[in-house]
Amino acid sequence: MMTRNLKAEVMIAGEQLRLRLHDSKLIKDRRHHLRTYPNCFVAQELIDWLIAHKEASDRDTAVRLMQHLMDHDIIHHVCDKWPVFRDAKYLYRFRKDDGTFPFNIEVKIFMRGQRLYEQVISSKDSISQVRQEEGVAYERSFPGYMLIDWLLQNSEIESRRQGLDLCKALLEHDIIQHVSQKHHFFDSGLLYQFCINFRRRRRLSELLHETENEEVECATHQTQEDQPDSPFTLRKSPPSEGNSDFLCVQPNKDSSLSRNVRCGSVTHQQHSPCGGYPASLNAAVRCNPTSVLKRHVTCEELLSPDTPYVKRVLTILGDALGWGFVVRGKSPCYVQAVDPGGPAATAGVKVRQFVCRVNGRSVLYLDYRTLSRLVMTGPRVVTLEVMESLD
Repeated sequence: MMTRNLKAEVMIAGEQLRLRLHDSKLIKDRRHHLRTYPNCFVAQELIDWLIAHKEASDRDTAVRLMQHLMDHDIIHHVCDKWPVFRDAKYLYRFRKDDGTFPFNIEVKIFMRGQRLYEQVISSKDSISQVRQEEGVAYERSFPGYMLIDWLLQNSEIESRRQGLDLCKALLEHDIIQHVSQKHHFFDSGLLYQFCINFRRRRRLSELLHETENEEVECATHQTQEDQPDSPFTLRKSPPSEGNSDFLCVQPNKDSSLSRNVRCGSVTHQQHSPCGGYPASLNAAVRCNPTSVLKRHVTCEELLSPDTPYVKRVLTILGDALGWGFVVRGKSPCYVQAVDPGGPAATAGVKVRQFVCRVNGRSVLYLDYRTLSRLVMTGPRVVTLEVMESLD
């Protein structure tokens, strides 16, 4: 629920920013190389605008804010040439302005819930009023049957059964809730409320801070609980003799790892691994292993025609416990460790490989946190395009 609520906050903040930029005439048709790009903005101009309107304290923060929106598919480069947001004279556009927003079921329900919220709240005789249930008064609440009546009167649905299904979906996607959160949705006198105040002003800087806090909280939470259904959970089966490490690197000198805990379980507030398996840890596992890279490698070096790296496409069929590899780094990401008995090792994933694409999407310029979200929200079968040294 935390991740879903945060995603909703980002979508709302992105939409509010889009409308403000339209009002400021920052979004408009622009011509570049004899071609006209409708409804786009210049990255540098937007950075200036964010700082002037105190949405960001400096240019680096502003770039991080816009990259946050790119990671959530709110904006993109007009030609999808750059997977990262750059403080330059590049043209970007809101996906809602060009119809490329990924409308999956969750997004469709969210956007319909937002539209219904606006109609219910702004209507002259709104059904959202102060009402009582079990002696407790609840502001902006409405009976379940009354919401379905309203949907029928406004031609939002064709039957009460359809309305019941819609309201159940709204509740399951955290758009509405029972006032005391005791019941699912029923076509009855039980009271419900909207969970999200779509009109509340969201500051982008606050959302970025909330996202970073959530990542830390998730890492901390996962060190305290076993989550066998998570695709990033360590494999709990007893390690075979002589293969009990899953340690492809040496930990820092002041830290030690238990030999029966795999490297994928190492988590840290600033260096949490991605693609690995956060699992229950003991205190000794809280360390930051040194990089397995022999030297720093840039994206430009990997893309060079005479690069000393060869490209490979690997398909990993994850099991119930995950994929069995850890990636680290920031543009480009690389494989830090591989579980010798996991699906990644079976597919041919090796330490020091650089990850270029995930399920056909370029990730070369993304950091490990973004890559982690991409893998975690994708299918169980992951197709990796990697580059490994010819040496």
